[in-house]
Amino acid sequence: MEKIQNQKHTKETLYYSISRMLERASYYGFQALVVLYMVGETLKMENKEALTIYGWLTASLVFSHIVGALFGDLLIGNRKSIIIGGIVQAIGAFSLCIPSTTGLYLGLFLVVLGSGFFTPNIISNFGKLYLNKTKLLDSGFTIFYLAINLGSFLGILLIGYLGETYGYNIGFVISGLLMLISLVPILISKEKTLDEIEKSEFPISKRVLNILIGFFVVGLFWGIYEISNIRIFDLQLQFSEISTLDIPKHLWQSINSIFILPISLIAIILWTFFYSSQFFKLMVGFIFGVISFGILFLIPEVPTEQHAITYLVSLFFLGISEIHIAPIIHSILTKYSNPKYLAILISIAFIPTRLFAVIFGLFNERFYDKPTLGLKFGIIAMTIIGIGLIGYVLWNKKTTYNNGYN
Repeated sequence: MEKIQNQKHTKETLYYSISRMLERASYYGFQALVVLYMVGETLKMENKEALTIYGWLTASLVFSHIVGALFGDLLIGNRKSIIIGGIVQAIGAFSLCIPSTTGLYLGLFLVVLGSGFFTPNIISNFGKLYLNKTKLLDSGFTIFYLAINLGSFLGILLIGYLGETYGYNIGFVISGLLMLISLVPILISKEKTLDEIEKSEFPISKRVLNILIGFFVVGLFWGIYEISNIRIFDLQLQFSEISTLDIPKHLWQSINSIFILPISLIAIILWTFFYSSQFFKLMVGFIFGVISFGILFLIPEVPTEQHAITYLVSLFFLGISEIHIAPIIHSILTKYSNPKYLAILISIAFIPTRLFAVIFGLFNERFYDKPTLGLKFGIIAMTIIGIGLIGYVLWNKKTTYNNGYN
């Protein structure tokens, strides 16, 4: 681990993080309400139809991100794409107030399109802030990830509550207003131009290899995470009924997000002053993932109240794992890509995650029948990936110092 000197975060980090936090609050607040709205008194859809539409909504985000990134990198610029995306997403939220299937489909289309323009371009512009001080990339993107989690948590809590209490239209209007407010920090921030960015010192072969490994490893992590969530959700339901711990029932589903907040803060402080490679952090993340799943596996299928603390400890380790992996993929893409096409690369990074989720989803029925099977698979897969990353870190360290790279 190396001490970082003469590199500092700027106010643009704060501006972009606030913008992303508000956008995620808007999106996840809308997401918390939209299925309930579809099956409610206005549209009266069947549960299966509503969930099918919701599935298409989340799947289509992958393609909208690519479209938005192409516009941002090749046609109109990243900053304009962020602003257009925010406005379109806000109009989409407002359109959901139209009490008809036409309003629903129009609103969903605009939200997906707007998110596609907003998300890859704001990540790209945020990453470019750090291209002349790459040792701060990890702490910078962890600040960004903290903002995402905070926004998601507050959006579900605030918009979800207001929408269910005072009517879905109130929730959708607040979602749209938050989206518009999220553009204010973008409008007052400065965009780093390509002329201000130093040329990468890494050879093309090393850059391509690191990006491909990042794609593969992070895609696998989220795929494994998804199948392990079957067991985690099962335990959440059971502990919310039997535990005497002073935790409200609805908060059992948000414990992981709550753990992420202090873990993120510790990581931000540590990584602001001390540097270690991105792949070392990925390695640590998978090690903690194995520990977390191992602890979960020790909890019997039908737990008792005494197992609640064990469950919380496992989620704490899972939070450490997530912080060492989720923000780091964007650090890797930013550090090793051509900044001219960074938004495009970021949009493509969503594909492996979605692909592995689809592949693992083919076995969901088996995992639902036996939730601990997902944990077994996760422990084995994460162990193999962790060992592979240990080898790559050692090899990378040797070649890095031999060639004089930072």
